[in-house]
Amino acid sequence: MRRSSRSSRSGRLAAALALAVAGTGAGLGLGLVPQAAAITPPVAFTADALATWQPNGVVWALAEAGGKVFAGGTFSTVRPPAGGAGSEQPAVNFAALDAATGAPTSCTLSFTVGSGTATVRALTLSPDKQTLYAGGYFGAVNGTPVSSLAAIDVATCTVKTGFRPAFAATVRALAVTGDTVYAGGDFLTVAGRQRERFAAVDATDGSLRPFTANADEPGRAVEVTPDGTAVLLGGDFFTVNGTNTHALAVVNATTGALTKAYPGFIETNSVVKDIATDATGFYTANEGTGGGVFDGRIALDLAGLGQRWRDTCLGATQAVLPYQSVLYSASHAHDCSSVGEFPDGQRHHLLAQPTTGTGKLGWSPDTSDGIGEGIGPRVMTVGSKGGVQYLWVGGEFTTVNGAAQQSLTRFASTGDTGAPSVPVASAVSFKPGEAQVRWRTALDLDDSALTYRIHRNGAAAPIATVTADSLFFRRPQASWTDTTVTPGQTYTYRVSATDAAGNTSALSGTASVTVPTSVDGYPNQVRADGAQQYWRYDESALPFAADSSDGGNQSGVHLNAPALRQSPGAVSGASTAIGFNGTDTQVYGDKRQTVGSTYTIETWFRTNTTRGGKLFGFGNNQARGSSQYDKHLYMTNDGRLVFGVYTGATRTVTTSTAYNDDQWHHAVATQGPGGMTLYVDGVQKGTLGVTTHENFSGYWHAGGDSLGGWPDRPTSEYWAGRLDETAVYPSVLSAAQVQNHYALATAPADSVVRVTASEDTYANAGAPDGNYGTSSSLAVRGTSFYASYLRFNLPAAPAGTVLKSAVLSVKTSTMSGAGTADTVSVVPVTGSWTEAGTTYNNRPALGGPALGGFAGIPDGSAVHTTGLDTQTVAAALGSGYALALSSAGTDALWLWSSEAQANEGTPQLTLTFGAP
Repeated sequence: MRRSSRSSRSGRLAAALALAVAGTGAGLGLGLVPQAAAITPPVAFTADALATWQPNGVVWALAEAGGKVFAGGTFSTVRPPAGGAGSEQPAVNFAALDAATGAPTSCTLSFTVGSGTATVRALTLSPDKQTLYAGGYFGAVNGTPVSSLAAIDVATCTVKTGFRPAFAATVRALAVTGDTVYAGGDFLTVAGRQRERFAAVDATDGSLRPFTANADEPGRAVEVTPDGTAVLLGGDFFTVNGTNTHALAVVNATTGALTKAYPGFIETNSVVKDIATDATGFYTANEGTGGGVFDGRIALDLAGLGQRWRDTCLGATQAVLPYQSVLYSASHAHDCSSVGEFPDGQRHHLLAQPTTGTGKLGWSPDTSDGIGEGIGPRVMTVGSKGGVQYLWVGGEFTTVNGAAQQSLTRFASTGDTGAPSVPVASAVSFKPGEAQVRWRTALDLDDSALTYRIHRNGAAAPIATVTADSLFFRRPQASWTDTTVTPGQTYTYRVSATDAAGNTSALSGTASVTVPTSVDGYPNQVRADGAQQYWRYDESALPFAADSSDGGNQSGVHLNAPALRQSPGAVSGASTAIGFNGTDTQVYGDKRQTVGSTYTIETWFRTNTTRGGKLFGFGNNQARGSSQYDKHLYMTNDGRLVFGVYTGATRTVTTSTAYNDDQWHHAVATQGPGGMTLYVDGVQKGTLGVTTHENFSGYWHAGGDSLGGWPDRPTSEYWAGRLDETAVYPSVLSAAQVQNHYALATAPADSVVRVTASEDTYANAGAPDGNYGTSSSLAVRGTSFYASYLRFNLPAAPAGTVLKSAVLSVKTSTMSGAGTADTVSVVPVTGSWTEAGTTYNNRPALGGPALGGFAGIPDGSAVHTTGLDTQTVAAALGSGYALALSSAGTDALWLWSSEAQANEGTPQLTLTFGAP
């Protein structure tokens, strides 16, 4: 919560929607937006900021008429956007800009004052769009004397001298009907008569109306209901016409008499900064200071004037704008945990939500806090030109979407050009015939519904398509299971994301997986026992920590770059562990969740720390320390393990033995109807008859989070050591299940060795003396003859294992027609050869029988695999082994050699070893 300076809404949405589309205007080097868009409904605007001229100060007010957008504030010049044509121009607290190009028009007005700092704080248009009313603190417009409220003829850009109201202090808010201008601000008198903070004047000559709605503190917002019978007031006040009503009130449009009071409705340390209406309701933007404030938005129904919903996000909302059933808002929202969304942390300045509820929509362009008070955006309006609508945003920001842009920006209803972020993908396989591909969903600032394409083995065409939703604060894991895989073979996967407009991200990095020839005992059992979150920590790239559970998709995010791929892991096989530095590294859950009355947490740990730390636990924040935290495992300075929950008091089970001996240990903590139980290395270490815990929504953390107030609190809240195989279950694991997991960790598991060709070349009958040892290509054909030769230096089988499968991988090149319709055989080579010396004339002899083969390979660059005769390959383990690719047909096959940059590690043998 941050106390903002006091501004009011200026441009009125009703005026924006009443616009008659006109002209194209002058551009000064800025082009019109292309007429194409497809964004996730009901969002109406892209998040791609358009080139817009920018002032050198703060924009407080916006309004729109006839394809022009008027900006008022505290500034002295406007300048082109970065890279735009033109030069800086004088603009004294006011600028008129072309809605479609963002460039200045010929309308120039200077708002000045004899002493102090002049400013324009409110702008609004008459219903017929012919008159612009400007409020603020100023004494002249283009030299014509006025008194903090002026009327401008839109057609001629001149002051209407017949409109002469006299406001004694700053006007901060305006609303207008056909015959009346309503004002709110700091004033106590108008034309020498008492009108405290709110007043109404004749729209033609500025003469004072009988309307009296005196408030005891400044007015910030004024809005007339659509039927014209009532005026909505917002501000700092606690009374209106002597009646208690804080920050919000409804009064009669003619007399100012109070018709609806809201005592106790808005917190006393919060104010209303803006009010906007649509056909069914009105919406407030609220800002507070201190603890327990209300900083969010309220929707109220026009029928009955009661609350529809309340969004309690924290972050000083400055403006609200309902448009096509969506409420757009300007704030610096930093904590929406109270409505089940993002926790306290990074500020988000532009949000959208349906006018029917608080849930955020997939529109989240962003600005910086900027100059002045560091609030960010302060005002919004919709302008239209050439059939395109533009959402204009003003304030005190200095960047938009990370690029330099000061105080003004705009977003169009067409021309979505921003591609989603690149997914981060990984793949795993725990049993024959099945591989799971999973990825962190991408971020697109104006599309929450994205389409993901999964490409296998480098193929251009996707093998599967998945749709999934994501928001800037919720990017859950998505996954797809490939059930067409062959045991022992290695597969690669890449994932791209596409939005509704067809903008497509780059492909993810390559995720590689070898399908086991037998069930991988430990992870398969964790999944079978019902884990709903399972972090194995096998990632090779930040920041995505994949969930390997069966459909839970409860992935995590690496914070501050913990050490990946730590070996050896806790369980047998190729799985690795993760290392934490004990200072600031952790993994936190990507998806907000709640924990039921029964659960189990399980992890493996290894450390020699004497500073303790939290291994794993549940907290209400993500990247920041949680203010609520329990259901956790932590270590004391002397190495004892503690399992704790909070029930109004801390309740713990603590081991008597230390486990900071730099060895792997298995910890399981359960809570359910039977109370709390802690196991270490398969043995029960303590129980406690506590069946409840603190009930709140939050995120699981591995490697650190808050521990304030807990017994034997360690020196460090962060874990210095390794973790592996961390799982959460929605049930209580039995003692037998715990013991089984502990035993399975040391059970034999398949191991995989990948061997890239040490030498490869091909022979060409068309060039009998030619050598292709340094070529990036390999070729296979029967007539005229091509044959490719591959040599692999095979390792010996690891102790106690045998070769269970051998798979050859090759990749077709990008050459047109690189595939073949003919059968390609993999055969042993019986003669001697070298990569540097082999030609067609001295090529080695080929043996038999065939070890494997390809029944044709389609065109298109992709990886293709074939299993080889296991016994034959096993006989050659521990030595160099040569293979050849040959064909009897006439359709050539072209492959990448090991020298090619695009080879994806091919040609390659994948060897799977396991127990006899």
